[in-house]
Amino acid sequence: MNGGPAFGRSAQPVAWDKLPVRAELFGVEHLEQHAASLAAAQPVAKGRAKDKRLAERLAANAAFLLYANLTLAKSAEAGHRATPAADWLADNYHLVDMQIREIGIDLPPGFYVQLPKLAAGSFTGLPRVFSAMWSLVAHTDSHLDLEVLARYLLAYQSVQPLTIGELWAVPITLRIVLIENLRRIAELAVDDATARLVADSLADRVLDGGVNDTDLGEDACVTAAFAVQLAHRLRGHDPRTNPALAWLAKRLEAQGVTSEAVVRDELHKHSMANATVRNIITSLRMIAGVDWSDLFERISPVDAVLQAAMPFAEMDYTTRNLYRTAIEALSRGSESSEIDIARNAARAAAEHASGREGDPGYYLIGGGRPGFEAAVGYRPPLRALMERGCRALGIGGYGAAVMALALVFVAVPLWLAAQAGAGALMLAGLGLVGYVLASETAVACMNRLAMWIFGAKALPGMALESGVLEPLRTLVVVPVLLTSEEAVAEQVARLELHYLASRDGEVHFALLSDWTDSANEHAGSDAALL
Repeated sequence: MNGGPAFGRSAQPVAWDKLPVRAELFGVEHLEQHAASLAAAQPVAKGRAKDKRLAERLAANAAFLLYANLTLAKSAEAGHRATPAADWLADNYHLVDMQIREIGIDLPPGFYVQLPKLAAGSFTGLPRVFSAMWSLVAHTDSHLDLEVLARYLLAYQSVQPLTIGELWAVPITLRIVLIENLRRIAELAVDDATARLVADSLADRVLDGGVNDTDLGEDACVTAAFAVQLAHRLRGHDPRTNPALAWLAKRLEAQGVTSEAVVRDELHKHSMANATVRNIITSLRMIAGVDWSDLFERISPVDAVLQAAMPFAEMDYTTRNLYRTAIEALSRGSESSEIDIARNAARAAAEHASGREGDPGYYLIGGGRPGFEAAVGYRPPLRALMERGCRALGIGGYGAAVMALALVFVAVPLWLAAQAGAGALMLAGLGLVGYVLASETAVACMNRLAMWIFGAKALPGMALESGVLEPLRTLVVVPVLLTSEEAVAEQVARLELHYLASRDGEVHFALLSDWTDSANEHAGSDAALL
C-alpha cells in the first residue's frame, strides 16, 4: 500500500516515512470487500502490551507541524508563493493544533493498553483499529464520510467484531492517522520550499554573472521543486549559453527525465497534495462536529445483541453505558469475548419471562451478577476484590478501620515522646488529645480511600423520550397540610404546574392532605379548607 507500511510483511517496527497515506481510491462496495479481507488477515496478539510509538509519533507530528507552519509562513513573507497545500495548512493550523490536544485528552495510556494489538505485519504491536483506520484513510484519500465509515466498520465486523473500546477509539484513531498524513504532506512542502530557496539563490548568482561551469556540481541530484524553480527563474535564457540551464538539462537527463516532464509531474503532485490536505481539514472538522455515540450504537455488535433481547434503546444513555462497561469488565476478566458475554446475559434473561430476572442487566449490573460471574469464569481484579471486601465489612468495618488508623497516627508521636523521656501522665494527656485530632485525619483518609475503591455509580434509568408508557403508569403524590385557604390555593396551583410540566405519558398528580395537629377531632374551618 503506497504511503505507509504494507500488510503481509514480516513483523518489523513501523517505519514512518515521507510518502503520503494514499492508495488506490475505492468505491463503497470495494471498501466493504477490502474491510472484510483486512479483518480476516489481521491476527490479534494475546494479552496487553504497552507501546509508546503512537504517542511519540503524535508528539513528533505536533512539533513538526508547528515548525512547518512557521517555516512556510516565513517563506511566504520572503515573497515566495506558497503552494495550495501550504495555504490550507496555514489557514487551518489552529484546527489541527486543537485536534492534537484533544487526542492527548481522549487517549490516556490506560485506555490505549486495553486496545487489542496486532500480532503480525508491519503494524505489529499497534492497535488493530489503527491499522483498519489507516487503510480507510489511504483508500479514500483522507475524505471521510459517516455513511461510508459505518458501512466499512460493519463489513469489517462481519468477519471480526471490534471491541467496545475499539469502536470508541475510532474517532481518536482517525484523527491520529489524518494528522500523520498531514505531517507527511507538510514535510514534502517544507522540503520543496527549501529546494526553491536554493534554486533562487543559484538563479540570483547566475543573473548577476557570478556562476561558471566549475561552480556547478557534476554529481548533484536535483529535486523536482529545485528544477522547476530554477527553470522558472531563468526562463527566456538560452540553454546553450547559460551554464546553469545547461547543467540542469544534463542533470535531468542523467536522472532519465526531461524538464517538461518534471514540470508536469510537479504540478500534478501539488494538485494531489492540495486535494489531500483539503480532505484532511474537512474530515477533521467533520470528526469534531459529530456525535459519535449515535454511530457507535448503530455499529456496535454488543448493542445489537442487547437490543434484540430487551428494550435496550428505551433506556437512557447512562444506563446503556453501564451495561457496556459491565460487559467490558467481564470480558477482560474471563476467557469470553464481549459479544459472548452479551449473548450469555441475553440467554440467561430469556429463561425468565418477566420480572427483574428477565432483563440482561440483572446479570450484568444487578443481583444476578455473582452467579453470572461464576458461569462465565470471571476473575475479578484486585480493586474489585477490595470493593467487595469493604462492602462485606459494612459500617462496622469502616468504624474499626478509622479507629485503627487513628491509633497508628497517635502511636508514632507517643513513641517518639517516650523515647525523649516523657512521663506516663504526659503521654496519657498527649494520647487523649492526639487521638481526637488523629480521628479526624483518619476519617478523611478513609473517606478518600472509600471514594477510590467504590467511586460514584449512576443508577439505571429509562429515557422515556416519548413519555411514560401505560405499563409504567405512575401517580405522583404530594403530601400537604391544610392550614389556610391561601395555603390550599398555593398547593393546588403548584399541582397544576407539576401537571403542565409533565403532560406527556401516563403520569398523574395528586394531593395527599391532612389536618394540622389539634386537641379536637373537628374544627370549624375544616369544611371550608376541605
